[in-house]
Amino acid sequence: MHDAPDLPAALTHVYWLSGASGAAKSTIARRLAAAHDMTLYSTDEVMADHAKRYTPDECPRLENFKHMTMDERWLNRTPDVMFETFHWFHGEGFHLILEDLLSLPRDRKIVVEGFRPLPHLVTPVIVSPHQAIWLIPTPQFRAKAFEARGTMWDIPNKTSQPEKALQNLLTRDAMFAQRLDKEAEAEGVATIVVDGARSEDELLDAVGSHFKL
Repeated sequence: MHDAPDLPAALTHVYWLSGASGAAKSTIARRLAAAHDMTLYSTDEVMADHAKRYTPDECPRLENFKHMTMDERWLNRTPDVMFETFHWFHGEGFHLILEDLLSLPRDRKIVVEGFRPLPHLVTPVIVSPHQAIWLIPTPQFRAKAFEARGTMWDIPNKTSQPEKALQNLLTRDAMFAQRLDKEAEAEGVATIVVDGARSEDELLDAVGSHFKL
């Protein structure tokens, strides 16, 4: 791993497209990568690998989460507690994302996609605010996105009370979206509210313009 002061210079070819779940990040990132010949790095797709590579001292929330049942994760705690203890919402494993990116060729631009890159973690590793943007979905847009994907009940159906688990998850995710919006403002980085007013093409153009691609 490079020392922290070297990271911005080592990652000038990396663009960060983050935000809360259900904001069309994956779709926009995939289209950007195809249009601009970029490498697509999905932080969702490497979660399982990262869950094997961490040490308990590095990721204590993840260590606790791994030993919980589905009811313990999604039913027996309030959304506030779920939010405060969910590992990826607090940057655990971000160092593994950086390790992965540093291992990739630097002669091709990379777009990093997913909810795990948080504003306060990304700003120290970029040289320009044009390298990063966060998509913030409204609760209504997020619910519609999950329903359209057919994934809304994937986790809740693994619990003993799916309807309660779903409500807990939606409430927790709304908290995360609010937290991202406030943190992005504090860090001075860009956000786009995703509420359905923009078409997919318009959202793609807005992100591409911000990245100056």
